[in-house]
Amino acid sequence: MTEPIKSILIVGGGTAGWMAAAAIKRSVGPNAEVRLVESADIGVVGVGEATVPTIKDFNALIDLDEAEFMRETRATLKLGIEFNGWGRKDSAYFHPFGTYGGGSTLGDFPGSYFAMREQGRALSLEAYSICAHAARRGRVGARSPDPRSPLSGLHTAYHFDSVLYGQYLRKVCARRDIERIEGEIVEVVQRPEDGFVDHVVLKDGRTLKADLFIDCTGFRGLLIEGALKAGYEDWSHWLPMNRAWAVPCAKVRAVDPYTSSTARDAGWQWRIALQHRTGNGHVYCSDYVDDDSARETLLANLDGEALAEPRPLRFVTGRRKTLWDKNVVALGLSSGFIEPLESTSIHLVQVGIFRLLQHWPDLAFSQTNTNAYNRRLVREIEMVRDFVILHYHATDRDDTPFWRYVRDMPIPDSLAERVELFRDRGLMFQVGADEYFQPTSWLAVMYGQGIVPRTHNPLYDYQNPEQVAAGLEQLRRGWAATAEALPTHEAYLKGHGMWAMDPVAA
Repeated sequence: MTEPIKSILIVGGGTAGWMAAAAIKRSVGPNAEVRLVESADIGVVGVGEATVPTIKDFNALIDLDEAEFMRETRATLKLGIEFNGWGRKDSAYFHPFGTYGGGSTLGDFPGSYFAMREQGRALSLEAYSICAHAARRGRVGARSPDPRSPLSGLHTAYHFDSVLYGQYLRKVCARRDIERIEGEIVEVVQRPEDGFVDHVVLKDGRTLKADLFIDCTGFRGLLIEGALKAGYEDWSHWLPMNRAWAVPCAKVRAVDPYTSSTARDAGWQWRIALQHRTGNGHVYCSDYVDDDSARETLLANLDGEALAEPRPLRFVTGRRKTLWDKNVVALGLSSGFIEPLESTSIHLVQVGIFRLLQHWPDLAFSQTNTNAYNRRLVREIEMVRDFVILHYHATDRDDTPFWRYVRDMPIPDSLAERVELFRDRGLMFQVGADEYFQPTSWLAVMYGQGIVPRTHNPLYDYQNPEQVAAGLEQLRRGWAATAEALPTHEAYLKGHGMWAMDPVAA
């Protein structure tokens, strides 16, 4: 008989900590004690504002009421990301959620599309995406469960204030009997016989014991690195971004249902519209631009009055060499950081939580189980890493030293294979069931940034070009009409009780 885990201590609050607390308590119920320790004197990063559609799975797991969640976090809906100046300085494309074409999967769409493009009988990719049509019109709606409906492809995620999200989850956890302990940890004590963490010591002398520790202490990794010395795999040679400035500005126009990412001389700038303000940030590489210049670039490209002083952030892209060691699991920034380009930070917290629940330990802490968790999570993180690297590698820009470096830098073999297969004949593939970014996303970014297949799959030369061209046009018209009939973003949120009554209060 195995002896079950009876006590879990989450070290660190913020988004990762409170997500972990809510999900673990939802799963273990009254059978195990879940506590979270955090210090009001230690700040949280709290600038992430954009998510991907899997956030809805997490909110469903912990039984959040969507309307309440959106009011509490001043959230808006997100249909994808607009990229400006990435492939070329004057280029733009849209990476939509959902898929292209009329089915729930890509199906035959890429082969038909590339065959028609060679004949000049197809428009841009976004013409065949319901999410892109809706986003460009500033409109949103509810996804239909009927696969025959155009709205079955209307996948959405959220923009929200991540500090407010953490605070909201904290309130939810309080209602569910999760104890919050205020205190700063000054010592981590390990068992001498095996190195497992036995307890932590707070500044006031209190000690906190647990069977399982979840490290959500941010970049410092107080337990996973400070105590267990997991080590760090540095990815700066592929993802050279290492700093950011973040600042909110006043809302000056209707709320866009998408994230904007605009390339700058040594990095890129985000724009994210919330109910009460607009979030902005400049992510950059300090090898190619100094901090003051990067700050000025951000402030010069706001579309409203800055509401605070820009906040600086420093980071090293990469991951812990071990994500779960002994009785410590690292989540969020404690486990590593890719960068916010494709809004995957919260997604990777969620993945870590889901995998932990699937590999939940008992007091024996099977090394086989721990190793399997680490292998799965590393594979998933590295697939996200490759997708983000693609944005930098797939560029024709040579106007600054930064863009010349990322264009010409060596890339992981796993990414090089994908790029070459696509360049050869537009072929895309999914590595495994755990891969988040589907062929739709790879198609959007590779083609959107100028990787054009040399030819198409000759199988599609057997199709009737007149029928295919007519079908594509019918699809485009249908998507456009459907999107035009949707309510505006703000009207939809207000009509469904998702708009905060006093949005300025945050």
